[in-house]
Order: sequence, then structure tokens, then C-alpha cells
Amino acid sequence: MVAVTSPKMSAASEDYRFFKVVQSYIEQAAELTGLPAHIKTILAEPKNELIVHFPVRMDDGETRVFKGYRIQHNNVIGPYKGGIRYHEQVSLDELKALATQMTWKCALLGVPFGGGKGGIKFNPREHSKDELRRITRRFTHALGNNIGPAHDIPAPDMGTNAQTMVWMMDTYLNTGPTYEKNGQRAVVTGKTINSGGSEGREAATGQGVVHCIKEWARENRFDLEGATAIVQGFGNVGSNAALLLSKLGVSTIATGDHTGYLRNEEGFNAHKLQGYVQVNGSIDGYPRGEKITRDEFFETKADLFIPAALENQVGREEAMKLDVRLIAEGANGPINPEGEAVLADRGLPVIPDILANSGGVTVSYYEWVQNRNSEHWDAEEVQRRLLHMMRRAYQRTMFYAAEKRVNPRVAAYALALQSLATSYEERGIFP
Repeated sequence: MVAVTSPKMSAASEDYRFFKVVQSYIEQAAELTGLPAHIKTILAEPKNELIVHFPVRMDDGETRVFKGYRIQHNNVIGPYKGGIRYHEQVSLDELKALATQMTWKCALLGVPFGGGKGGIKFNPREHSKDELRRITRRFTHALGNNIGPAHDIPAPDMGTNAQTMVWMMDTYLNTGPTYEKNGQRAVVTGKTINSGGSEGREAATGQGVVHCIKEWARENRFDLEGATAIVQGFGNVGSNAALLLSKLGVSTIATGDHTGYLRNEEGFNAHKLQGYVQVNGSIDGYPRGEKITRDEFFETKADLFIPAALENQVGREEAMKLDVRLIAEGANGPINPEGEAVLADRGLPVIPDILANSGGVTVSYYEWVQNRNSEHWDAEEVQRRLLHMMRRAYQRTMFYAAEKRVNPRVAAYALALQSLATSYEERGIFP
């Protein structure tokens, strides 16, 4: 399975409510845009919150019951869309926040999807491949017709990967409708190429982060050649961002995951470190780096910081320690409100998550379109389309932020909110 990058929680409060934080951003954007009260009420809560319990037989013959979730936040623009997370900290509050963010990402990018998110509360590192396959199949079966290519479309997230999606797809095909089997592959995205996946999907989220960094560098006349970066989380997003940045001349000099942190002042070989993590499941034991503490990681001087692990990783203390020029959020909600206030006081720019890491859902949309039309685009076509979408979203967000004199996060939420509000105004409220 893909490495699960989940560093220990930061010094922030353990009763941190991610969903409440996301709602606070919505409140700010709603006030800025003059959102009608009834639309704000609709968007304040998910449409559906599904909780399923299902039994799975383990390799040793024992039967365990697992708890799974699927949150469907909003579908006014299109089908629900969002990842499936396998992690021991999965909770209803977390998934509600993540599903809400997906609604905003899609609306900001102009992708015709709504927001969804799901997961199972368990540690995938403790299970064999056979157990993971059985867990995935039983979860998919438990969700039943609550997912579908025109209704709700899962994708990979923390602790899941392309293989997980292929298992989900195959289970759906064998238990779902018997017609249009080929088109039904679109029930999930992020699949392997051979099973209907898209070129460029594996690196898409990291690629979107890098596109945003390049736009920032161009605007600020900053030369990325010879620059340095620190990356928290070296799973799919962090490792691909580091690899793509290395091709631009940016050296990743410190990184970390659930096993600890490493530093290499000369810069890690991103390709070799990524390969090591794919084989070993973490950076633990990688020989070409000096072990450092979490505090030392945040104190490492660099040009770029990419938080690509869990939410709530950068609080007040971490924000005070950071010695960087730009933060691009590869993860969802990595900076909590206290940390964000400190960064604002220090004048450190942040490219917000719903913009920076939206490359994943954008290429997921391309995969969905290819499946629905029985097409397969080459990598150049996917990259061309992704660059156009990310560049347009970045420029719109930064222009709006400057025009309204707000930070880019509020600007991104406001632009998304305007799109959602327009849909509700045009369609009205049923009945």
C-alpha cells in the first residue's frame, strides 16, 4: 500500500474541531460576498452522513467488525466526489470537514462535481494485502448504491491508492447494475492505467501544488533554480511535489512522516527517497539523512514549506519557528487558525489547500470524463489541461484577494461560494 504519512499531532489542542474551522472560513467568505442566509444554512451541513459497520474475516480466521463512513456534502454542481481514507484517526468531524472542502475545491476550479469524503477507522499498516482487499470489498458492498458514476465517485486518499480503487471498482461492477459495464468504471477515479485510470493521476495533487508555486515564483520574480524546500509528509502528495520541484532545481533538505524527521543539507534525492518509501512504507531507516526532532524540522531554514500530512499540524508554536518564504498547502487544513494568525502577522504568504492541492480532483474529473466517453488521453493532453485549470484558479484567487484586501484562503472560499450561490439562485429550492 502507499505510505501513510501521519506525523503526530502538533501542540495544538487535542479537541481541535476541523469541521468548525472550515465553517469559520465559510462564514468569512459569506460575509464578504453577501451570501443569502438560506444558502449559507444549506451549505453549513452535509446532505448525507453514512455510517456502516461490516464484518471481515482476518488471515488468522478471526472476524473483525470495521466502521466506515461516507459523507456527501453537496451536489448542486455535480455528483459527490472525494477520497476514501484508511487511517486510525478517521472521524465523522474530520470527514465532514474534508467533504465540505471538496465542495469548495470543485466550485473554485470549475470542476462539475460536488463534495464528498469517506473512510474506515483502522490502521492499514497492520494488515496484509489480502486483508486490505477483503476490507475494501466489504466496505464497497456496504456502501451499495450510495456510490455510483453519476451519483458519488470515490478516489484515493491517505492510506489508499490505485489498487484500492481497482478493488472498489471491481466490487461495484460485480454487485451493481448489469448494463453499461464499461461506463461503470467511472464509479471511482485514481485507478491504475490498465483498469481505466488516467495518465498523470498519481502525481496530480503534487503537480497542482507545484503549478501554484511556479505561479507565485513568476509573480514575485523568484528564481526556483537553487531554492530549497522542507516537506512534511512524504506520501503521494509530498513525494511527488518534491520530485517535480527537483526538476526545477529545488532541493528538499528536510522531510518527515509518522516515523520521524530527517534532514540533508545537500538535498535528498527525491526519486530515491520516494522509491524507498514505496517499498518500506515510511522514511524510517533511510540512510541518507540526519535524524532531527519535529521542532528542528520546523526551524529548518528554507525557501518553501509544503505541509503534506494531516490537518492541524501547524499551530502557533510551529508558525513562530518557520523560516521560509512561502507555504503551499499540499494537505487539507494543515495550518490551524492560531498558526494562520501568526503567519499573517509575520507576513508569510500561504497558498491555501482548496487551491494548492486541487490538482488531484481536477485530474480525477479528467479520468471520469475519459471513462464515460471510452477515451484515453495521453499524458501531454492531461498536463496541458491541468496547467490551464490551475493557472486560471491561482490567478483568479490572487486577483480577488488583492482587490478585496483579504488573504488568499478567504478569497478562494469566496470565489467558490459565488459559484455555488449562482447555482442555487438559478435552480431555486425544491419544491
